[in-house]
Amino acid sequence: MTIFEKIVSGEIPANKVLENDDFLAFYDINPKAPIHILAIPKKCIKDFHNADAELLKGLNEFIKEVAKKVGLDKNGYRIISNIGSDGGQEVPHLHFHILGGAKLKWEKLG
Repeated sequence: MTIFEKIVSGEIPANKVLENDDFLAFYDINPKAPIHILAIPKKCIKDFHNADAELLKGLNEFIKEVAKKVGLDKNGYRIISNIGSDGGQEVPHLHFHILGGAKLKWEKLG
């Protein structure tokens, strides 16, 4: 069971931003921006490549709701999904990082 499954089940507490029947958004415990929220499907799906179009459509709309709720829709934000170990994915459960609250820099790779 992943840490995100434990958060969904209530076994591990999280600072929730928004929740519906299919998705959950909560603040990252190790933020990389003034606002750093994780949006996940409640059903455990390993990563972006294993998600179907219908789920991604719903998650897309959910992320827009989250951004609006915390005011990121006004000045902009960044969405990131890491896939696999080379992509930096640490938890094998599809999740999107929603980052904002400041003008974000782009770090060079390598």
